[in-house]
Amino acid sequence: MLMARREVLVQLDDELVDQLDELARTLHTNRSELLRRGARAVIAAEDAAAADMELQAAYRSRPPDALLVRSAASLAARTAPGW
Repeated sequence: MLMARREVLVQLDDELVDQLDELARTLHTNRSELLRRGARAVIAAEDAAAADMELQAAYRSRPPDALLVRSAASLAARTAPGW
């Protein structure tokens, strides 16, 4: 599925452009595709970080049940390999 694209001006220093061009040649692609991949990777990383922060906040607002923690620790101690 081909998506509509919009041209966006991005300013990069010469060294970064050279590195992108070299990587693009190595991967048999082009600079624009590398920048699209990079943008997607940054967005995915930020989404994952936000989800992690939400999960941490949820655990801080509702600490685990102490009995459940003790039971899990006991089970782990009995079933974990003795390395």
